[in-house]
Amino acid sequence: MTHFGPMLETDRLILRPPRVEDFDGFAELQGNADAARFIGGQVTRPEAWRRFLWQPGAWLVQGFGMFGVIEKGSGLWMGQIGPWKPEGWPGNEIGYAFHPRAWGKGYATEAGTAAIDWAFDNLGWDDLIHCIDPGNVASQNVAKRLGSTMKGPGKLPPPFQEVAIDVWGQTREQWRQRRARS
Repeated sequence: MTHFGPMLETDRLILRPPRVEDFDGFAELQGNADAARFIGGQVTRPEAWRRFLWQPGAWLVQGFGMFGVIEKGSGLWMGQIGPWKPEGWPGNEIGYAFHPRAWGKGYATEAGTAAIDWAFDNLGWDDLIHCIDPGNVASQNVAKRLGSTMKGPGKLPPPFQEVAIDVWGQTREQWRQRRARS
C-alpha cells in the first residue's frame, strides 16, 4: 500500500495517517468497554473496521484526519489524535482516543501538541475544539493540559444529536501565546 500524508515526530512518538497494520490496536480500543465508553461505545471487530476506515477516508477526501500514534520504542499503535471535521460538526476539532496501554504516560498531551501545531500551521484554522462527554474527566484533563478551556455544551449533527457533549477549545492566538511561554 502507498503511504500518504505527513509524518510527525515527537520525543517518544510518531504520528502519521492510519495504516492497515494499525487496525489490530484500533479494534482492541474499540472493543474495550472502558476505552470506548465515551467514543460511541464498545463495538465488534467488524464494526471497528468500518470505524477505522473513517480516518483514511478523511485524509483522502479532506486532506486531513486523525493521525495514528505509534510508540517509537515498541512500534505499537497507541491511539489516534488530530484534526476531525465531519459535515455539520460544531467546529474544527482535534479529537483523540487512546488504547489503555497508553494511558497515564503523557502520550495524549505529547501527540496533541504536535497535532495542534500541524493543524494550525497547515489547515488555516483560527480556532479548534474538542467535543468531550461531560463525564469524561480524563479527556477533559488532556484538553486542559493542551491549553483548552470549557466553552459550554455543544450539539453534534445527526445521528449523534442526542449525545451530550461539552465543547472545549482555544484560538490559534491563545495556542501560539501558550507555546511561546513553554
